[in-house]
Amino acid sequence: MRRIAYDQRVSTLIEVRGGEREWAEAERCFEEHGWPVAGHHPRGEGPLRGVLDPDPASRVYEVEVRLFGAARGCDRGAAQRVRKAVRAARLEAYVLRAEPLVRDREMLPEWRAYSTRHRHSGPHGRWWRRAARYVVRAGRYDTGVRVTGTPRQALRLARTNATASATAGDTDSPSRVAVRPLDGRWRGNVRFWPEEEGERRLLRVFAGIIPATAAAVFASGHTGFAWWFWGVVAVVAGCAGVWAGTGLYREGRTAGVLVALVALCVFLSMGLGLLSGDGTGWTRTQILVTGVIVAVLGGLRLLVRQWTWGEWVAWAVPLAATLAASSFLAAGSLLHTLYADALSFSPDDLDVPAVWQTIAAVKLLTLLSLVMVVPAWWGYARHRHHFYAAPGEGFNIAMYVLLMLALLGGSALLALNSAEVAADKTKAAAIRGEDPPSYFGVEPEWTCVEPAVPVGRLSGEGPRLVPKRPYLSFGIAQGTAVLWDRVAKKPVKLRASQVRLVPAKSAMAVCGGAAS
Repeated sequence: MRRIAYDQRVSTLIEVRGGEREWAEAERCFEEHGWPVAGHHPRGEGPLRGVLDPDPASRVYEVEVRLFGAARGCDRGAAQRVRKAVRAARLEAYVLRAEPLVRDREMLPEWRAYSTRHRHSGPHGRWWRRAARYVVRAGRYDTGVRVTGTPRQALRLARTNATASATAGDTDSPSRVAVRPLDGRWRGNVRFWPEEEGERRLLRVFAGIIPATAAAVFASGHTGFAWWFWGVVAVVAGCAGVWAGTGLYREGRTAGVLVALVALCVFLSMGLGLLSGDGTGWTRTQILVTGVIVAVLGGLRLLVRQWTWGEWVAWAVPLAATLAASSFLAAGSLLHTLYADALSFSPDDLDVPAVWQTIAAVKLLTLLSLVMVVPAWWGYARHRHHFYAAPGEGFNIAMYVLLMLALLGGSALLALNSAEVAADKTKAAAIRGEDPPSYFGVEPEWTCVEPAVPVGRLSGEGPRLVPKRPYLSFGIAQGTAVLWDRVAKKPVKLRASQVRLVPAKSAMAVCGGAAS
């Protein structure tokens, strides 16, 4: 049987009708999906005796369905996957019962074995014994054996190897081997929850602390009703996080509450800037953008990890092609073309280095995280085993088309908005006579234009050149000096061989022989 990764195990009773041929096909279907078959019985026999009416043409299989996703609702997810599998195999089969198999791992104490031969050498004073304890903790006498269990069990496990070594002729005897703890779990037998249960309880604490911090930051930037609203949200979320701390440990709620309070204070201090020297904390924009990006990446991870090879071909290949195409356009000319068009230039008027084109592509892909909310939401839906997100259902086709349209439309809108905003800032700065901002390698600067030929014989486009007035220069591209006239608010293009460009101190400088 091939090895298939999974998160949950669900024991199911599946009734297959139709006789020997159908039963053989069902067993082959279960094997292809990596679902172990524990056994089978005729309908009305075995564990279902007296529950179902006997039928010799029907057989009930005990199958362990293994699947990705959350533990909650995995019984529904297992039934969905079985129905999909038998439908694809054209079998008449029914899921009679589905029960999750919970196999959480207990958090047992861990120990390191060490040799005690040092105790029988050297002085026996109090200072030596204290120093020896620190040396032991540092691992100086470790034997390279790591054991797990209660203190007594750990000592016996560590001395098992010592017994074998002594039998082989080693000088160490079992009595000269001891163990030192690697964690604090040995102090209590039932203090900690099992591994996955402990992780879930810790997540509940942060599920209250992080929203409380975000709401507190939002409240600090508002007044009136908005302040009260976000303040109430912060208090409620913070109390929920602290209350969730009462379930962190099996023994004693006080320790869990203290841990939750400390975490809440640390997050609030960072968010409100109480720990920074200049008093600056998180901004609302940073919280929103970071939250969206983290949520989108988490949803995409949940979606991708559940893909089968068929879904990789059907989803990932076209998706990668779409992203590659949008990245190529962005890296090559898209953002800079839109920026040039907003300034009434042509795409060839801006000579942008390739490294800045790549940076523009990365910027666009970062903004695309907002567009990827749709597939991220789909990933969360599949992880929670929602019925409309069952793998292989026809509704997936509609979601796929919607995803492609969202990617293409979102790419165009984000790129257009970014370029238009940058161009408007450049125009506004030029009209005011200020230094304009740069845009992905485009560095406009004030320049004096000194004609090398009479002004009337200059070749180019745009308004007539006024040599005494500085122009906003966008560089030289394909032998053409690309300028922008702040008075006429229009571009000026001149043959580079007919003019000489000299940097000006500002837009108010006087060119043509004066200090510039």
